[in-house]
Amino acid sequence: MIIHGFDLLKEQKVSEYNFMARFFRHTQTGAQLLSIENDDEIKVFAIIFRTPLRDSKGVAHIMEHSVLCGSEKYPVKEPFVELMKGSLNTFLNAFTFPDKTCYPVASQNLRDFYNLIDVYADAVFHPLIPLHTLQQEGCHFELDSLEAPLSYKGVVFNEMKGVYSNPDDLLQERVMQSLFPQSSYSYSVGGDPRCIPELTYAQFKAFHQEFYHPSNARFFFYGDDEPEERLRKLDGYLKSYKIKEADTSINLQSRFTQPRIDIFPYDPGDEEKQPKGMFVMNWMLTKTNDPVEILGLSILSHLLIGTPASPLRKSLIDSGLGEDLAGVGLDTDIQQVYFSTGLKGVATNPDYSLVDQGKIESLIVQTLNSLARDGIETEAVEASLNTIEFRLRENNTGNFPRGLSLLLRSLTTWLYDGDPITPLAFEGPLDKIKEHIASGEKYFEGLIQSYFLENPHRTSVILKPKPGLSEHEKIAEKNRLANIRSAMSENELRDVLEDTSRLIKLQETPDTPEALGTVPGLSLDDLERENKFIPMEISDWDGCQVINHKLNTNEIVYLDVGLDLHTLPQEYLPYIPLFGRALIEMGTETEEYVKLSQRIGKYTGGIVPITFSSMTREKQRIFERDKGLDFFPYSTAWLFLRSKATVPQTETLLAILRDILVSVQLDNHERFLQMVLEEKASRESMLIPFGHKVVNTRLRAMFNEADWAEEQMSGISNLFFVRELVEEVKDRWISVLEILENIRCILLNTRTMICNVTLDIDNYGLVEPQLKEFFKGLPSRSAIREVWQPTISKGFEGLIIPAQVNYVGKGADLYELGYQPDGSINVIIKYLSTTWLWERVRVKGGAYGGFCLFNHRSGCITYLSYRDPNLLDTLENYDLAAQYLQDLDLSKEELTKSIIGAIGDMDTYQLPDAKGFTSMQRYLTGDTDESRQRWREQILNTTQENFYAFGKALEQVREKGSVVVMGSPNDIKSASSLWGGWLDIKKVL
Repeated sequence: MIIHGFDLLKEQKVSEYNFMARFFRHTQTGAQLLSIENDDEIKVFAIIFRTPLRDSKGVAHIMEHSVLCGSEKYPVKEPFVELMKGSLNTFLNAFTFPDKTCYPVASQNLRDFYNLIDVYADAVFHPLIPLHTLQQEGCHFELDSLEAPLSYKGVVFNEMKGVYSNPDDLLQERVMQSLFPQSSYSYSVGGDPRCIPELTYAQFKAFHQEFYHPSNARFFFYGDDEPEERLRKLDGYLKSYKIKEADTSINLQSRFTQPRIDIFPYDPGDEEKQPKGMFVMNWMLTKTNDPVEILGLSILSHLLIGTPASPLRKSLIDSGLGEDLAGVGLDTDIQQVYFSTGLKGVATNPDYSLVDQGKIESLIVQTLNSLARDGIETEAVEASLNTIEFRLRENNTGNFPRGLSLLLRSLTTWLYDGDPITPLAFEGPLDKIKEHIASGEKYFEGLIQSYFLENPHRTSVILKPKPGLSEHEKIAEKNRLANIRSAMSENELRDVLEDTSRLIKLQETPDTPEALGTVPGLSLDDLERENKFIPMEISDWDGCQVINHKLNTNEIVYLDVGLDLHTLPQEYLPYIPLFGRALIEMGTETEEYVKLSQRIGKYTGGIVPITFSSMTREKQRIFERDKGLDFFPYSTAWLFLRSKATVPQTETLLAILRDILVSVQLDNHERFLQMVLEEKASRESMLIPFGHKVVNTRLRAMFNEADWAEEQMSGISNLFFVRELVEEVKDRWISVLEILENIRCILLNTRTMICNVTLDIDNYGLVEPQLKEFFKGLPSRSAIREVWQPTISKGFEGLIIPAQVNYVGKGADLYELGYQPDGSINVIIKYLSTTWLWERVRVKGGAYGGFCLFNHRSGCITYLSYRDPNLLDTLENYDLAAQYLQDLDLSKEELTKSIIGAIGDMDTYQLPDAKGFTSMQRYLTGDTDESRQRWREQILNTTQENFYAFGKALEQVREKGSVVVMGSPNDIKSASSLWGGWLDIKKVL
């Protein structure tokens, strides 16, 4: 049956998620379509191309950026940014994988959804991609004058410098090279910074010509939009094309006959200490075409390393041969599935070789041999099986649209010419695995034997420390550029100078109103005037606040137990993340931690500790009333145990929570030391990939109590604390234990606790009596709220890490500077991030990102950049933002876009558990439905005058703001020297 040019190949009801899946082929072009029909209001669309790599020049990644920089139908510089400004999208991005490129969008609004589809379809099939787009998004020579040194600049070039500066990202790249040396998978998916400058414009254009054709396209639809309209719209995009033959084959790796070992250098940072290395073992396992096999390997991966009690993970951590687990575990995102695990923080010899690489390798092999020979504990199997099954059934994707998650799962077969629906129906494969286990078969032991122990396609990869490598590579790049420059004639240098000037002029030239008018958008009439309401009821059970949100959760109870951190002395705050982990990972008086972990996995959907701290609206109300009042505002700070289980398992979940709260066994010196070392390694590994977040946390800590508390628990201060705690635990364990016991004693008090429940109304009636019994069994006594006296110092700080790029931040407390809070700031921040900062910091500056954030509870505004080759130039652009807003002649269309975008951000779609948690956070911070509605109305009524007034406020940020920069040692020291030693420099890594 042909419908709008599409031939239906297969249809299947997928009962696991209650949707109908239909698989089509476009008769004229051969394009494929997977169409999923259900009642999810978050509609998802995606275009996917198979894009195997042939080298490490980054062409697939650069093309992903570039097609979104203008197309035939939408000839503006960046339609992608125009959509960011004024769309109600719930997802708008693109991904490059080792063998595919995906362009997904999602929205709750049907008109907006169709607009997104139209722009993306024209972008991928009809991009403009002139030379200057390759130069901007990829890499180009830049020259400021005929006498100036030559330099490289480009968004992807600097993005990948950041990737290659991160040891964990670098390790994954090296593992791929090691396991797949003759395959397409051996090349750098994002591009090697040393190779990216070699990409020519001819190669760039040829890549699009070869791979971006409907015959190589896979389309995906998901949600509650009209199914036949999907076909009609797609046929409109495709009907002018014919089938095209192209070589999109993936060059697969043939199997090794014996294991191999590869050693690669990396920069560990601090040269004053003996640096640590990394060691991982890796296996190429199988292809992705057997769903039972892949599900079995996924459960096995969780069994081996998924929890602190998992046998392989436990053996590695217990060995003391490293500080934390390394490797990605099981990777099913490519056709040849692989598994990787090992240790980071491995001791080295004076020559930087690893002290114990042989011991680690032997330990991994011996542990796997023991599991295959002696068998895996039944409780461990049941726990991992339940955990994976719970995840599959719940399908909780967080902020990620559920449809996008299903797309990525379908591509594990679909991309390689298999059935796209098979991976989505998990009941059959799960039942087969359960049958294997029920029959008494040693199913997982057999997988270990065949895929690991008898598999010669194995590599050991070592990241060997090479202190100063980042600076060495920076110098090598400068020398390479100097050699290129010296070989150029004067005319060639003039050409580069003219190219630089031409590119800057193109970047600075605004799109014409006519061009901007081509990009489809919404009107204010398309917006809801009222905020979305989350039901909430509050009860008081003998001092314990109980909040419930009666939402449909498919019979899963989401339970958050909150412990009030404001009852603790402030010096205890740095211990809180480790204390939270200790509750889950140390065991109880009757159950050591392995058994506890298995019990949690077997009967629940998980228990996770998280912290939450925030200023409350009390601060905002004070400034609304009297901006000159000298007042240190109220903050709220909590440790939450976030848990979930099916309704029939509620009693078991509550019993587990009672055990870990009342009888946690904190006196396990060796286990706690392991956790501290893991925490240290985790904090260090977050610095480079999440540098902008680190800088943001550090900046905000200078302005208020809540952000100061958060920095104590999760920022640079906590990293410094944890490093010292390693020695404290080794030498003065009794003192540390006493603090942990004091924390538990103070926090475990129902009169200072809060309980947040998200569940439908009928099941809540069943669960409520069990909750009351749970809280009756906990201690209850009077308590006082501690007054913290944070050591807040505003200033200018430089944080040194071994990176070739920087993270640049500047911030201030706008309320303290006299700004009157108003919802219009959401609109202005949206506009500023997608215009001035995007164009100056990213497009012209070459950083991967530049934006600003505002917190209406604290009044803090922060400018931030991500993977930024600049430092002082970026700070200057932040300072120029004030004048930019004051000089702005804002059109009605641009204002409307930004209002729509701000409302879209405010109306972000959430799953039921997230709604319940968000509603509780609003309660704790004083964000009432009434105040949020006022804020929404202020957004909708934003005017040009609000932009001007905010520009005036930013003048004070320019003059009085604080600065935190993190990045390259030379860049930070050079900037500080140029500005008269203005930075307080600290070595972080």
